[in-house]
Amino acid sequence: MHGVVDALSTRLVPDALWEIVEPLLPRFSPRPQGGGRAALDDRAVFTAVVYVLTSGCAWRHLPPSFGVSVPTAHCRFATWAMAGVFDELHRQILDRLGAGGDLDWSAAILDAAHVQAKRGSLTGPSPVDRGKNGSKIHILSDADGIPLVTAVTSANTHDSVMLQPLVTTIPAVRSRRGPRRRRPGRLRADKGYDAAVHRRWLRARRIIPRIARRGIDSSERLGRYRWKIERTLAWLTGYRRLTMRYERHGEHFAAFLQLAAALTCWKKLAK
Repeated sequence: MHGVVDALSTRLVPDALWEIVEPLLPRFSPRPQGGGRAALDDRAVFTAVVYVLTSGCAWRHLPPSFGVSVPTAHCRFATWAMAGVFDELHRQILDRLGAGGDLDWSAAILDAAHVQAKRGSLTGPSPVDRGKNGSKIHILSDADGIPLVTAVTSANTHDSVMLQPLVTTIPAVRSRRGPRRRRPGRLRADKGYDAAVHRRWLRARRIIPRIARRGIDSSERLGRYRWKIERTLAWLTGYRRLTMRYERHGEHFAAFLQLAAALTCWKKLAK
């Protein structure tokens, strides 16, 4: 890489981050019969993917200075998404945060946000946007708003449907001392998650439910904690590719969301 790509690589993909990313990428295997194109520099391609996520540009507008063709960049992104690279990157960075004592397991916070979508899987009519097509981003964070789990559903999926799946998929993360941890002390959520079945389910797993009750809990009480998850959503939607969904495949949008969560955690780790 050279010129603009060198500068972007340093800013978007610092050396310390690349040291975590590189071992996670599937290795290029030349064809036994020979021929074919040589492997591209993985760091150049990864930097191009991060650029698309950060800038929000369409794949076809990827600057040629990256030295990566649009079809190759998109194909490599799809391959990495299918291989679970971005999920594993997120988990690896969470491991480092946990080992440093930088995750607050006293509580987890759960919330969701709507995103307009042009088309594709995991879309549906949005109940908060005059029935326009959309998707919903789901985030579960630690008590300080560090994203632990992400998910994407159609916009007409009720928030409460995702409570149990998100809690179940919290990764087992390293601790400063002792065994890995995946269970928060409490779960905080707004009235959209208010259901007796969820409270029973959480208590059975020794997680104290702190879910706002309809007609009982005031918005002022919720505000003491809600701002943290709202800040998390703001961090994630600061990656402009997440402000409007253009991906036809829902799993590709979910991969961008996972990568944004990993980069958000990286910024916390790099401080």
